[in-house]
Amino acid sequence: MDKLIVIVGPTAVGKTALSLALAQAVDGEIVSGDSMQIYRQLNIGTAKATPAEQAQTPHHMIDIAEPTETYSAARFVQEAQQAIAEITARGKVPILVGGTGFYVQALLGDKPLAAVDDIQDDAFTEKWTQIAHDEGEVVLRDALRKVDAVSEARILPGQIRRLVRALLVSDHTGKPFSEQKPEPQRLYDAFIIGLTTDRQVLYERINQRVDAMMTQGILAEAEIAMALPADSTARKAIGYKELFGYLTGDESLEQATETLKQASRRYAKRQMTWFNNQFTDIHWFDLVQQPSEITDIKEAVKRFMSE
Repeated sequence: MDKLIVIVGPTAVGKTALSLALAQAVDGEIVSGDSMQIYRQLNIGTAKATPAEQAQTPHHMIDIAEPTETYSAARFVQEAQQAIAEITARGKVPILVGGTGFYVQALLGDKPLAAVDDIQDDAFTEKWTQIAHDEGEVVLRDALRKVDAVSEARILPGQIRRLVRALLVSDHTGKPFSEQKPEPQRLYDAFIIGLTTDRQVLYERINQRVDAMMTQGILAEAEIAMALPADSTARKAIGYKELFGYLTGDESLEQATETLKQASRRYAKRQMTWFNNQFTDIHWFDLVQQPSEITDIKEAVKRFMSE
């Protein structure tokens, strides 16, 4: 079983910096596990590694799709697995860096994808997404509970797309979505590093990141996102849709900026809940308040690679 280093954690916690440090320490190459960094042109809002950072070590699964493309988790798993295999074949160490928990789990094999992932019905999806928006998430949850109470209980609050997806598959197959997934099977010998810090410290880092994004030109990227078709995944990315109100003249720049900060903080909270609930083998570190722990991480990774 091939070895894989995995770095997870909420936005703005320092995953990119750690990945670069580890890549230098163990001769590694970086594989993005972020569902939005795959899109070209959308760089600032997705917090991609900068060109200078990407020049330090090879990066994979970044800028591989147009914003207008529909990009599935199944496609991500297939292409990321190929990248990891090629990195390993070159004698390098693959380092998966992710903020999108489901993508990371699917790649590891913890959340294996099944044939039902090919089921698509845009009209059904749009209908229930709109219902959730207009009438509230509770209406969507009630509908799912009637056909798949297990999935309804498992899916975290705010995960509208997963709720709609579970309802779609249950409705179209006549069998609960929760009963259609194969058994998990870890596909890699993975050493999972989780980065965390005090919540208020993280929130302040997020606020500072948003301020920096505003000066770096995120509004130009938001204009690109707003021009995409309404059902485009990239158009719904946190970091862009919160700025649409300013671009349409309905909000002040100050209001839109605060909306983005709030959405980013809430997203970070959901990420932490996800990683805490879904992974049992994470090695947690706080590099924000205890930067010296990076030495411990490097030593732990080197021991893992030598085993």
